[in-house]
Amino acid sequence: MTDAFIYDTVRTPRGKGRKDGSLHEVTAARLSALVLNELKARNGLDGHAVEDVIWGNVTQVMEQGGCLARTAVLASDLDESIPGVSINRFCASGLEAVNIAANQVRGGGGHAYIAGGVEMMGRVPMGSDGAAIAADPDIAMKSYFVPQGIGADIIATEYGFSRDQADALAVESQKRAAKAWDEGRFARSVMTVRDVNGLPILDHDEYIRRGTDMQALGALKPSFKEIGEQMPGFDKVAIMKYPHLERIEHVHHAGNSSGIVDGAAGVLVGDAEFGKQYGLTPRARIRSTAKIGTDPTIMLTGPVTVTEKILRENGMAFTDIDLFEVNEAFASVVLRFQQAFDADMDKVNVNGGAIAMGHPLGATGAIILGTLLDELERSDKEVGLATLCIGSGMGAATIIERV
Repeated sequence: MTDAFIYDTVRTPRGKGRKDGSLHEVTAARLSALVLNELKARNGLDGHAVEDVIWGNVTQVMEQGGCLARTAVLASDLDESIPGVSINRFCASGLEAVNIAANQVRGGGGHAYIAGGVEMMGRVPMGSDGAAIAADPDIAMKSYFVPQGIGADIIATEYGFSRDQADALAVESQKRAAKAWDEGRFARSVMTVRDVNGLPILDHDEYIRRGTDMQALGALKPSFKEIGEQMPGFDKVAIMKYPHLERIEHVHHAGNSSGIVDGAAGVLVGDAEFGKQYGLTPRARIRSTAKIGTDPTIMLTGPVTVTEKILRENGMAFTDIDLFEVNEAFASVVLRFQQAFDADMDKVNVNGGAIAMGHPLGATGAIILGTLLDELERSDKEVGLATLCIGSGMGAATIIERV
C-alpha cells in the first residue's frame, strides 16, 4: 500500500462567531478559497496539482450548501479541472476529510489531495439545517435524542466529574492557549486573513479569554439546566435511557464548553511521487485512520472507543503515543478521555483547545491535526493521535508519525 504523507497544514485564525467577530463579513467560500490559495502558494503548486478537494462542513445550507468544496475551488486559484466534494461527519468533518484523502492516496486513487473544512458559525447558525435526528419525532424518540450539551452533562454525571473539575480543565486550556500564542507555537500553520485589498482582517485567535480563573467561571450559570429540567425536559429523556441515574448534574456552561467561532483549515496530503514532483519534503506519514459509532444519547464518548479501536488495529499501546489532541467540545469529554486511559495531561492538548480558542465545526478536525504536527516538531516527538467526539454518537481518530 502506498504511503500517504502530510506535506503542509494551514489554518485561519478563529474569529468570534457573531456579528462583531472579525471574520463575520467573510463568506465560507471565500475563507475556504483563501486557505486553498495559501497551500498552493506556499508549496509552489500548479493549479492542477491535486486530484480533488475534500472539504468538511457541518451546516450545509445557505452559503455553506450546494457542494461548498467545488464552490471554494472555483473561487480559488486552483484550476477548474479540480473537482470538490463536501462531507459531513459533524464535528469530525475536517479530520474525516483528511482521512478520506489519505486512504485515497494509500489505495492509489490519485497522488495528492487538499482536505480540511470550514464553518462560519456566525453566518450560518448551528442547527439551521433542521437535521432529522432532532426534528423527526420518530427518529428522536427511537434514539433518545438529547442536545449535545445534555450529553456532555450525562458524561459528567455517569463518570463523576464535578463542576470544579470541568472549570479547572477550562482554566488550564486558556492558560495553555495563551502561552502557545505568546511563544509563537502556531506560527507555522496560522495564516493572516486579508480583505480584497490585501489589508489584514485577523491574524490571531480572538476568542481566547486571557486571565480566566476559577472565580470567573464559578459565576456562570449552567447552560443546559433549563432545557434539561424544564420543557422539553431532556433530563427525563436521559433518565429513561439511563434509569440508574437519579438526576443529571449540569456542570457545563459557556466557559467550559467549546466556543462558537468562524474558521477554516486545510491539509496537503500526497504520496512520495507528488513530493518529488514539486520538490516537497513530507512532514509526517499518516499511519492509520479510524471511525466508530457509539451510544447516540450520551453521544460524546467516541474519543475513548475510537482510540481503543485504532490502537488495537495497529498493535499499539496507549503509551506508544507521544502527544494527543482531543477536541475540547466540552470539558467532560476530555476528562473522560483522561480517566479512561489514566492519561498524562502533559501529553494531551498541550497548547490548549476549543474551550479557549473555539470549535468551527467543519474545520476543527483539520485544525487539531495541524496543531498536533506542529507540536510534534517543536517538541521533537515522533507519534501523535488526534481524535474528536461527534454528534449522534460517533468518534474519529488519526495517528501520524514524523518522517
